[in-house]
Amino acid sequence: MTEIKLCDRLATIDAVAWDNLFPADMPFCRHAFLSALEQGGSVGEKSGWLPQHLLLYRGDSLIAAMPMYLKLHSYGEYLFDWAIAEAYQHYQLSYYPKLISAIPFTPAEGPRFGVAAGENSGQLFTVLLQAINQRLRQLSCSNFQCLYPDPASQQLLRDSEMLERFDVQFQWHNHNFQTFSDFLAALPSRKRKQIGKERRQVAEQDIIVKCHHGTELTPAFWQSFSRFYQATYQKRAGHNGYLTAETFALWGQHLADSIVVFAAYAEHTLVAASLCFRSNSVLYGRYWGCLTEFDKLHFECCYYAGIDYCIANKLSYFDAGAQGEHKLKRGFLPVVRRGFYQFSPSPLSNAISDYCQREQLALLQHYQLTP
Repeated sequence: MTEIKLCDRLATIDAVAWDNLFPADMPFCRHAFLSALEQGGSVGEKSGWLPQHLLLYRGDSLIAAMPMYLKLHSYGEYLFDWAIAEAYQHYQLSYYPKLISAIPFTPAEGPRFGVAAGENSGQLFTVLLQAINQRLRQLSCSNFQCLYPDPASQQLLRDSEMLERFDVQFQWHNHNFQTFSDFLAALPSRKRKQIGKERRQVAEQDIIVKCHHGTELTPAFWQSFSRFYQATYQKRAGHNGYLTAETFALWGQHLADSIVVFAAYAEHTLVAASLCFRSNSVLYGRYWGCLTEFDKLHFECCYYAGIDYCIANKLSYFDAGAQGEHKLKRGFLPVVRRGFYQFSPSPLSNAISDYCQREQLALLQHYQLTP
């Protein structure tokens, strides 16, 4: 007999039991990644991301799970729904709270539904979906969202007749390059010259960029990186960012095997760094920080050093983070990413469906992509 449970604190769930439900090399689904967000205070009541993880047990065995949050706003999601939220407000309808299955502050495609080996994923997903619908009613939520699911999760959501939205991200793909020069040779002359110029500009400032794996990083590094991250957010957005120093430190302790950092040094002093995670085949660029602005250093640490790393380690592609059409000039290509939505009935239901369809078409046409 199966039983659904809700979990508002992942630390109470056995880490091995949780991790056994998800691909072993996918860092963002790991218990240590999600739990560090909670224990470090990056998610929780103060942040407006309230954990509501769905768990499915058979007896004492955890056989399926979905990371899920009750959201009181739309920050930190990246596949943003501000237009829909504004429409609700215009018609004096309540948009928040909403339920969302996503990895907080991490717009990377991956599993959103974990299932134990040998189980029927379709049947178990149906059970979880029933629990989601019940939770929507209990909390008077306007909608449920599942953001950036992997293809297997997408099919389950599509079969459930949820509305689908598209997003566009930019990725670098490794076409069996042996060196960075091989990659440059495959580009048009204009892009090749621009990248070469930007890399020279960094070197001319007497800056050295080094690659560090997570096992090499000390508590002092994480303290410095947190300061860099907060300072960068303050300049850009007027706040300290979404992630706390405690979350970074916990990742350093428990996810060192998945962490890659590109650190910039001026006169042997750490001045900036880009924090990435990796799977067996993908490098994920996630967070960047610096205290002093150096010309083109962001491009070196966040793009070119990552491309170098992917080539050297024969990774398939580099997901350098959300947004950024400027990546097109630097060898990245647009790819379609998806979100799925189930809205509670409202006077806006037909308009939202039409909006999603028009949004899909506009994105595909703008980037000349096929879904």
